[in-house]
Amino acid sequence: MDTLLIFGSNGRIYSVPVATLPGARGDGQPVTTLIELEPTTQIAHYFAGPANATLLLSGSGGSGGYGFMATVENMISRNKAGKAFISIADGETVCAPSHVSGSSATVPADKQPMSAAILAGAAAYTRSVKIEGIGRGGKVRDETLEIRSLNNAKAARAKKGRVADLGFKPNRVTRVE
Repeated sequence: MDTLLIFGSNGRIYSVPVATLPGARGDGQPVTTLIELEPTTQIAHYFAGPANATLLLSGSGGSGGYGFMATVENMISRNKAGKAFISIADGETVCAPSHVSGSSATVPADKQPMSAAILAGAAAYTRSVKIEGIGRGGKVRDETLEIRSLNNAKAARAKKGRVADLGFKPNRVTRVE
């Protein structure tokens, strides 16, 4: 049975069995009626999949950000108040989860003064990733990095990889199938 995971801006993960979701035509209701969000929490991301699906999770992390992998099964909560799962400090955000299936992982970071890096996102990849962001003059830009470039930037487990020099400020990374 598939589960809908709802990622809160506070690092909590809320879960709803997909089979219990209302139909679409006229029967729809806000997902917030199915969970108990804290008053200051916003919904950041969604993912629906089977219990054995593995996700790469991360926060923006002011000190470079760290990510980890977890299965949907481990993120399921028994109550509507969700489950604390990702530590998010003040000023940080929850990055979009990335489905992992026989993939490597990449975590593009935005260069900041004094060597601090803000994680723009994390994606599990097999061939390439698409990095989206904002360039000069507020122009929307994107670039697709192929596996060769990604492998050159990757580092050993628990080590920081190389920052991609994109020429724009990244704000999202997604897997390209």
